[in-house]
Amino acid sequence: MNIGRLGRVGRTVNTPRRYDNTRRRERAEETRRSILSAARILFTSQGYAATAIAQIAERADVSVDTVYTAVGRKPEIMRELVEVAISGQDRPVPAEERDYVLQIREAGSAQEKITVYAESIAAIQTRLGPVFLALRDAASTDTDCRTLWTQVSERRRENMLRFAADLRATGELRGDLSDAAVADIVWSMNAPEYWELLVHRRGWTAEEFGAWLADAWVRLLLSNPPER
Repeated sequence: MNIGRLGRVGRTVNTPRRYDNTRRRERAEETRRSILSAARILFTSQGYAATAIAQIAERADVSVDTVYTAVGRKPEIMRELVEVAISGQDRPVPAEERDYVLQIREAGSAQEKITVYAESIAAIQTRLGPVFLALRDAASTDTDCRTLWTQVSERRRENMLRFAADLRATGELRGDLSDAAVADIVWSMNAPEYWELLVHRRGWTAEEFGAWLADAWVRLLLSNPPER
C-alpha cells in the first residue's frame, strides 16, 4: 500500500500530475511552419502587397487569429521568412553560430574559406533569393518592409567586412584591395539579384553558381591565385 497517497481516513489523495506540454509545443511549431510556408508561396508568387492575412490563413488551413498569434502581422511574417531562409532552420540563428561561419573560421587558407562561403551562399540563395526579391519589391511601397530591407542590407555589409578581415588574416589577399573593397565585391556578388540573373534567368544550377563564385573570388581577391 502506498501510504503516501492516502489521506488521514484512508482516502486516496490526488497527486497533481506534471503537465507535459511537449505535444502542444510541437503542434504550435507545426502551425507556425504551415503559416510561414503559405506566406512564402504567396509573397513570392503574387507579391507582398497583394497578399492578405486571410489568404495566408486559408492556405495554411488556420484562422486569421491563429496567424496573428503564431507569427504576427505581415511585416513580422516577412521578417521570419527572411531569417529562417538565411539560417536554414526553423528559427533564426545568429551569424556567428551558423555552421558555415564556424567552418570558415576553422579553414586554414583563404581559398578554403572562400570555397566554404561560396558553396554556402549557393545553398542559402536557393531558400533566400525568392523571399529577398519579394522583400525588395515590397520595400518600394511598404514602410515596414523598407526598414527590414535596410536592416538586412546593412547587416550583410557588416558580415562581409568581417569576412574580409578573416581573409586578410591569412595574408593571402591582394595588397591593393582594402577590406572595404573586398567586402563590396563579395557583397555585390552574393546578392540575391546576382543569383536571380544566373540561376533563375539563365538556368545555372546551384552547384554551378557556387563553383563560379568560389573561382571568381579566388581570382579576384587573392594575391597568388592557384592556376586552373
